[in-house]
Amino acid sequence: MNETTNKRRGATGILDMIDNAIARLEEVIMAVGVMLMAINTVTNVISRFAFNHSIIFAEELNSIFILLVTFAGIGYAARHGRHIRMSAIYDHLPPNARKVLMIIITAVTAGFMLFLAWYAVEYILNLYSKGRIYPALGIPVYISYVWVPVGFFVTGIQYALTLVKNIQEKDIYLSTNLREQDAQEVEV
Repeated sequence: MNETTNKRRGATGILDMIDNAIARLEEVIMAVGVMLMAINTVTNVISRFAFNHSIIFAEELNSIFILLVTFAGIGYAARHGRHIRMSAIYDHLPPNARKVLMIIITAVTAGFMLFLAWYAVEYILNLYSKGRIYPALGIPVYISYVWVPVGFFVTGIQYALTLVKNIQEKDIYLSTNLREQDAQEVEV
């Protein structure tokens, strides 16, 4: 092996470590978020039937958990090639055309996700400037929206990495670690 190959492997190893750390964090966030949402909902139902009163902050808390799980989940789905794909035309194309189309799709999606991350930051700054707070929780609304740009940014990076993988490799990749061929074998 030459020095360039060793440097590339070292850089890839670091990127893989970062990607794996982000993946584990997303898994924990989604699992904890769903569990907390379930506990909050069940507790609210019990409170409603046992004490004839709902928990005042339950709806606000669940909306925060939904944001958390949704925007942690979009990066996770991109990493595992699990986003919904409209593939009626794509599936009938020859491999070379599918490869080119996948490069275009990942490039456009990465750009769009990164644009949405930037736009979400602007939205949060707007919320911050207005000083809105959740009435029952008493916390600023902008804090709960922090997950939105983070989720879009991580998803944009995942699609950018998939773009690079598709440019570098011969096979077609739906994500950085899922080849199209492997996904088709699982579907069958």
